Amino acid sequence: MKFENYEPDWYIKNTLLLRAIPGLKDLGKALLGPVTEEVMFLENIGTSVLVTENQLSELHQLLIEAAKVLNIEAPDLYVRQNPSPNAYTLAISGRKPFIVVHTSLVGLLTKRELQAVLAHELGHLKCDHGLWLTFANIVTLGAYSIPGLGGLIAQRLEEQLFRWIRAAELTCDRAALLVAQDPKVVISVLMKLAGGCPSLSEQLNVDAFLEQARSYDKASSSPIGWYIRNAQTSQLSHPLPVLRAREIDEWSRSQQYKLLLKRAIRPDAAQKI
Repeated sequence: MKFENYEPDWYIKNTLLLRAIPGLKDLGKALLGPVTEEVMFLENIGTSVLVTENQLSELHQLLIEAAKVLNIEAPDLYVRQNPSPNAYTLAISGRKPFIVVHTSLVGLLTKRELQAVLAHELGHLKCDHGLWLTFANIVTLGAYSIPGLGGLIAQRLEEQLFRWIRAAELTCDRAALLVAQDPKVVISVLMKLAGGCPSLSEQLNVDAFLEQARSYDKASSSPIGWYIRNAQTSQLSHPLPVLRAREIDEWSRSQQYKLLLKRAIRPDAAQKI
């Protein structure tokens, strides 16, 4: 599948604005130097489980199928013990990129939902988010302390970086939908991330969550609501789950999605999940 018309206009706009900030690319490369890259690589290989054909084979198959649909080489995949449900992608120069999935997320999602998460992470690689995504993950995950970072990143730069990350996340939700081919699967992931746990999973209702998203849109449409909404989201690395759910629901009914879907070839095995 090709993605020439995959990225939305607002994502392209934010990418151009980010690249236009003087010195930001050089700063990112400086912060992500050889030492930082080696630390990140050894941290994951030393504290996580590498997924292969012989290790967590079902999870490996989900990754291979998603990569095939998106026409991209499958990266390495690690499962890491962590009580916070999360997944992220790191692309390090000179090394094969890799995805990290936390155990709590694996336990929270169904197989189809988990594959949608992997497809979302593959979307970052497909769209070549590379340097900015890795830079953003270091900042937002807080896993590595870089002296003087706060002084180097001015408020305007930081806000622009987070604005780009939010646009990138919405873009990659589309990759998740192209693999899942069912908006309810993707929305269910977002709903569970917002307020799910294994014991409540069967009681959660996607349609009710979408109605909640519409209520949020209505409540934040007034001048005061708009101001509060922007104040709440300006420093977030990810869009609010309800907004992501509404966005993917709308895109699933768009002509662009339907045309892309016609060009997709879904593996038979993925349909049996």
